[in-house]
Amino acid sequence: MHLSEKEGIEKNSFVVTGGLGFVGSALCIELVRRGARIVKSFDVQTHSPFSPQLLQNGVHLIQGDITDKQDVQKALRGADCVFHLASYGMSGKEMLQYSRVDEVNINGTCHVIDACLDHQIKRLVYVSTPNVVYGGKEIVNGNENLPYFPIDDHADPYGRSKSIAEQLVLKSNSRPFNKKNGKCLYTCAIRPAAIYGPGEERHLPRIVNLAKLGLLPFKIGSPNVKSDWVYVDNLVLALLLASMGLLDDIPGREGRPIAAGQPYFISDGSPMNSFEFLRPLLKCLDYDLPKTSLAVSHALLLGKIFWAFYSFLYPWLNCRWLPQPLILPAEVYKVGVTHYFSFLKAKEELGYVPMVSYKEGMAATIAYWQERKRRNLDGPTIWACLFCVIGMSSLFAAAYLPDYGPIPFIRAVHLFFFPSMLALKLMFVLAAAAHLGEGIYAWNLAKRIDPANARGWFWQTFAFGFFSLRLLLKRAKK
Repeated sequence: MHLSEKEGIEKNSFVVTGGLGFVGSALCIELVRRGARIVKSFDVQTHSPFSPQLLQNGVHLIQGDITDKQDVQKALRGADCVFHLASYGMSGKEMLQYSRVDEVNINGTCHVIDACLDHQIKRLVYVSTPNVVYGGKEIVNGNENLPYFPIDDHADPYGRSKSIAEQLVLKSNSRPFNKKNGKCLYTCAIRPAAIYGPGEERHLPRIVNLAKLGLLPFKIGSPNVKSDWVYVDNLVLALLLASMGLLDDIPGREGRPIAAGQPYFISDGSPMNSFEFLRPLLKCLDYDLPKTSLAVSHALLLGKIFWAFYSFLYPWLNCRWLPQPLILPAEVYKVGVTHYFSFLKAKEELGYVPMVSYKEGMAATIAYWQERKRRNLDGPTIWACLFCVIGMSSLFAAAYLPDYGPIPFIRAVHLFFFPSMLALKLMFVLAAAAHLGEGIYAWNLAKRIDPANARGWFWQTFAFGFFSLRLLLKRAKK
């Protein structure tokens, strides 16, 4: 399919559900750049890091819930094409919220389909997932002829709900509009690989934060395991080509859109081991990649333990104080079992060819994260933090607290290393003075090299001593 880059876009109106997200915002901006008449971003959020750029580009921000049929009807009215990106439960704590996952991914998709039929919107592009055909069994260079993975065998509600939703979308292809004017809805589904790029907020921040805290203790599976990734600009290109593939007025193909009713796998075309994919990013951020490996069977057991524990905490899953689980079963399958797919069908039918290579995409992602790290306060690993907190607390308890509970035992342990209580008390005073001195030094140094975070550097270094100060010294050298 060889069309102009503005075919079906210029002077048309678009709605992007999930438009305040990473991919949604990039898609909205590209639609504006290609001459769209109106671009509406429909999202449950009222604000995101991408909101200012969207507003600057003239995108209409519409706040609403995809699970509310009236909100969807209002948002989609007047559109020529809809990109349905809104979803829930892809990773972390969200994966355990079964009812919300089904409500957003299945019911929300039904609302979008109904609105398209009611408002005579001819094109619907659905963003799906490879998980509709993958559920933990190896797939090498798979294609769109693979059958759907059995619904009841999915390891998480996200994959199951997305499979149901994709089938609903594709079965709605060629459905006549409710006003029965002889025209119909055309649909297709895009199955993107794991998405990355500058500003991605779902996967990479969680991985980087775990590495920063020293909580990436092991790799999962064999080094030969491979999976797909896709750079955000490549995915946006594929989505735009898919919308063109649903046009029914292309000369020679009138009334027969090439993409109608079709799914497409989209990736960079460079499958690789997930941990090797992350290595350049973590190395450039001075974080360690795990050296030891954990078998998939053992990682699955660990994932099931976290699943059970977080299921017990279900009422508090949305609370900020509850951290993300280290790993869940579906995430083990994502990184521990080979599964990658060919984009040959998208190339032949839509003309999709990745315009950004892995090296270029990772270079841009690294530059973004280096700048993000430079702007923000960097901290020691959780193990260094615990060492300082427990060490100083136990030293204070042994030196000054009265005999109560475990205090006599703590004091006895400390006195094994110190000759007297006087020496013990003196050691705490000197340690506290050292922490204070390091904090003051950090504050003065940060005022020159990182003034925006000077106060933060003081308090962090006062709490964690040299473990924090050495990070500031390293930044000063750079």
